[in-house]
Amino acid sequence: QRVNVTVRSGLPMVVSGSAEPCAQLHVSSIGVVGTAEQNQRHSARFFDFLTAQLSLGPERIVIRFYPLEPWQIGKNRTVMTFL
Repeated sequence: QRVNVTVRSGLPMVVSGSAEPCAQLHVSSIGVVGTAEQNQRHSARFFDFLTAQLSLGPERIVIRFYPLEPWQIGKNRTVMTFL
């Protein structure tokens, strides 16, 4: 209920100067990705999952964390602040 996933395959991407297969994951959340310590734990889990599922080395994956405020997310005709 609180996780949304969008997959866009076949996009041209370069990671570390190489166009070999790679992946970029964007993670945004309210109150879950706000600190280095939180993101280090999330990063380890995401890397374990992505390397296994995509058969990519960890050097071919980049994860970007975006902390959000409740007023930045609209849902059910309002924003999360009021839900």
